[in-house]
This record gives sequence, structure tokens and C-alpha cells, in this order.
Amino acid sequence: MGALERVFPGLRWFKEYDSKTFADDALASVITAILLIPQSLAYALLAGLPPQAGLYASTTPLIAYALFGSSRVLAVGPVAVVSLMTAAAIGNLGLTDPAEQMAAAGALALLSAAFLILFGVLKLGGVANFLSKPVIGAFITASTILIIASQLRHILGVDAEGATLPEFAVSMFENASTVNMVAVGMGVGSLLFLILARTMFKRIFMRMGLGETLADAIMRAAPAILVIAATLTAASFALSERTGLSIVGELPTGMPPFALPLVDLQTWRALIGPAALISLIGFVESVSVGQSLAARRRESVNPDRELFGLGAANVAASLTGGYPVTGGFARSVVNEQAGAQTPLAGVMTAVIIMIVAVFFTPLFHHLPKATLAATILVAIWKLADFKGAWEAWKYSQSDGSAAFLTLFGVLFLGVEIGLTLGVVVSVGLVLQRTMRPHWTRLGQVPGTHHFRNPHRHNVIMSPHVYALRIDSALYFANARFLEDLVAEVTVDHPDITDVVLVFPAVNFVDASALGSLRTINSRLDDAKVTLHLSEVKGPVSDKLGEEGFFEQLTGEVFLSQYAAMRTLDEKTTLRAEGVSGE
Repeated sequence: MGALERVFPGLRWFKEYDSKTFADDALASVITAILLIPQSLAYALLAGLPPQAGLYASTTPLIAYALFGSSRVLAVGPVAVVSLMTAAAIGNLGLTDPAEQMAAAGALALLSAAFLILFGVLKLGGVANFLSKPVIGAFITASTILIIASQLRHILGVDAEGATLPEFAVSMFENASTVNMVAVGMGVGSLLFLILARTMFKRIFMRMGLGETLADAIMRAAPAILVIAATLTAASFALSERTGLSIVGELPTGMPPFALPLVDLQTWRALIGPAALISLIGFVESVSVGQSLAARRRESVNPDRELFGLGAANVAASLTGGYPVTGGFARSVVNEQAGAQTPLAGVMTAVIIMIVAVFFTPLFHHLPKATLAATILVAIWKLADFKGAWEAWKYSQSDGSAAFLTLFGVLFLGVEIGLTLGVVVSVGLVLQRTMRPHWTRLGQVPGTHHFRNPHRHNVIMSPHVYALRIDSALYFANARFLEDLVAEVTVDHPDITDVVLVFPAVNFVDASALGSLRTINSRLDDAKVTLHLSEVKGPVSDKLGEEGFFEQLTGEVFLSQYAAMRTLDEKTTLRAEGVSGE
């Protein structure tokens, strides 16, 4: 089993598996499948793909994740934001043939998988940190608004298009005269049913004498019940033929197709950028959901292994007619609350959906698109957090600016441009904050061995020793800043004989910064000033020692700043301690 676990790390749970765990997983798989089937059809609609793409994306990716992922209850598949990003990416290609759109979506999933697996090989589980929380929140909020706008066309029964909010608004206004009142009635009725199912049905069923467990199960099955009722209604009254109500139409039956997505080289090139963004957003969402659920169960989720798990899931999606997938919050919560114990629950969910795809897709022929749109709206409206950007602005104007810029970019320029702005601004803010890091001269707090900022504490300063603390890692972006800072110090304080760089906050020194330290050491030596270091972290000290810097250093390396000052200016140190230095 050890060798098998190394190949398929998701199988760690198998050696503890028993009949009770199987029963829990089986029940959870049925409940999750009931939610996923209508949701998968709806998200394919959002992605601008044939509905069967959503079913296919909810089958083999679940099996692949079970083998390679690190979460026991995370349910992967189509999600709202990634579906919207897929629609934007495919829409930019100008394809009209559904087969070509499906192939492009598969290629997008394969490219996303390549990015995820590459990040995993390089152990870049921290890649999610390229997006700050305010930027992620603003992106999800703006995407939610775009999703709502895009689904209103199905609720209203109008043929509107657009990639930005103004485009949707103009298109809907131009087609306002074609509103289909039957679609409006179906869409609004579906919305009301789903909202009542979430807010009132459970209480009603419990008052009728049903147990809480059964009432919960009925409430979770509400989307499936709605799909059945809406489909029967549309079929019984021939609403599509008589009123023009838009329906799903004919769906292919059979197993998901197993083949590489065949697209031309130009399409592969056009999808590289969107695939990188989709892999980044998908990973952020999946890890957030997985870690949240793992914390409840006192388990852990390994971000580096999640990259391989999601990469494998997207490979599976690309080979079986699906599109990019990730871990979804709603389905994962349902899976966990339904009692799932292991990833086998996801495998059984995939089998159930596969059976539906093979035998029962003709039953969805008359399913109204307005009903699927209502399913999406009820699932995603809570994702919009309009206060997040404002709260970020109040705390930090730079973070708030990044959030508002992302919000504006997604709504008015498009999903990809908006998200790219968010990534660029997030990285830019990190560079800006570290290019000119916080620094201070240190003085000794009277009566102690502590050294602090003179602007915050009453301290005693040495007239001959300049203790300079840098509160940042040193790398190429701020190396020159440190050179200029030390040069300025020596000009402004002509009486100093020693400079001590205090390094308790420096956890990394790259090659550029090492070069700057050598330059500083040489320039100070020319100015008859000795350079010392104090409180250097072990890994930093090891690297500097390996490169021979300590042999070149004109001064010493001290274990503590107190030891440095006691050696370099004992009189000032004794005075700070209340002892006569005479």
C-alpha cells in the first residue's frame, strides 16, 4: 500500500475503510449528486457551452481528484466564477460551432492543468498569495454581478450578449421588446421556489411531523425537484413550440467522450493567458474551501499536493469533454454535511452522474433555461461582498485602491483584463512596500538590554555607533535603497565610527542584496567607518558565510545588539544602565 500511496496520495484513507464509512460515503454521494446534476447543467450554460459539458465535468474530475488530492471532502467540478472566466475565454475566440467550443474548453482545461502541475512540481503552493484578499473579494463580487447580468437574459427570454456590464445593459435594452413573459414567469417562479426552499420549507416540513434529517434532505433536493417540475411543465404544455420558451434541447447520451481536445496552434496560444488566470483563481478558491472544511475536521490540506490534485482533475476534464474545474464551496459543504468521510464519496457521485449522462439525458430535453438561470442566481448571489472593498479602503488606501480597480476592471473592461489588473496591482503593492522598507535607528531603552525606535520610546543613542535596523528581506528591489540609505547616514552623521546593520527581521538576502552589502562594506571602509552585523538569522548567516562575506566584513557579527553596543561603545551602554562609565 505504501508504494500505491506514493503514486496515488489520495488513497491514504483506504487502509482505514470499513462498512460504516462506505455507508456514510454512499449516502453523501446520492445527496451531492442530486445537487450537482442541475447545478452542472446550469454552470455549462453560464460557460456558454452545451449542457452536457457540465455533466462531463462533474464525473471523471471527481475520480482523478480522489486519487491525487489532499482533502477528504472537497467536491470538484464546475463553479460559477471559473465558468464565467471560461465563457470569456471561449467568447474571445469567435467560435460558433458547439463542437469547436467544446474542444476549446477542453484545451483550456488542459492548459490550466499544465499550470497547476507546473506550480506543484516547483512547490509553489504559495502562488495563491499573488492575489490579496481585497483583490480576490473584489474580483468575486464583480464576477457575481456579471453572472447575474448574464443570467437575466434567460430569465427575460431575450437574446442579449456581452462581456462587460455596459455591453450587457445595452444589449438587453436593444432587445427589450422581445421579452418572453413565459420565460419571465418560469424564471421568477423558479427563483421564488428556491428561495422559499432555503428559508421556509424546512420549518414547514418539520411542523408537518417530518424529522429534521428528512426535512434537510428534501430542502437539499429542491433544485432537482424544481428541474423535474419545470421540465414536466414545459413538456406537458409544449411551451417551447407554442411560446418560444428557450429550453435545453437535445443532449447526447452515452459515456463522456475520451479524446484529446483538437484545436489549432493559434487557439492554444490564445488560451494560455486565460488558462493561467483560471488556474490561479481556481486554486485560490479550492484551497480556501478545502482548508476551511479541513479545519472543522481537524485535518490538513497540503497546498502543494492540491496543485497536483486539481491538475489531475483538469486533465481528466479535458480528456472527457469537460471544461476547467475546481473545488466548489456549496457542493463541498453539502458533501461534508451529508456525512462524506473519504474521497470515495466523490467517486460514487461521479458514477451516479455518469449513469444519468448515459441513460437519462433525453429527460432534460424540455428543461427551461430560465430555470437553470434561477438555479445559478440563487447559488451565487451571496458571493457579492459590496462592503469588502470599502472596508479595505478604510484600513489601507493602497489595498482599497487595488480592490476598486479590480472591481472596475472586471465590470467595465472584462473578466480577464480586470483580474490581470488585480494581479499586477497586488504584485506592484508588494514591490512598492518592500522597495523602500521600514527602517529605524536604534537606541537603548534606559535600564534594559532592549533597543528601540527613538520616535516611539525614550532611548539613549550612541554618538559614535549608528545602529540601523531593516524590517524587510533584502532582495534586488530594495538592495540599492539600502546602499543609498547607508551613504546618507554617513553624510548626515560625520562623527560615527561604526555602523551596525541589525537584522532580526531580515529572513532572506538574495544575490543582488549580497552585492550591495559588499559595496556598503567597501564604501564604509574607504570612509574609515567599520561595518558590523547583529542578530542575523541562522539561514541568512549560513548563506552569507558560504559566500565568504564574513571574511570580507571589516567589523564583527554579534549575537545581539546589546553585545554589539557593549563592545563598540561601552560608555553609552553603561550610562543607559545607570552605571557610571568612568
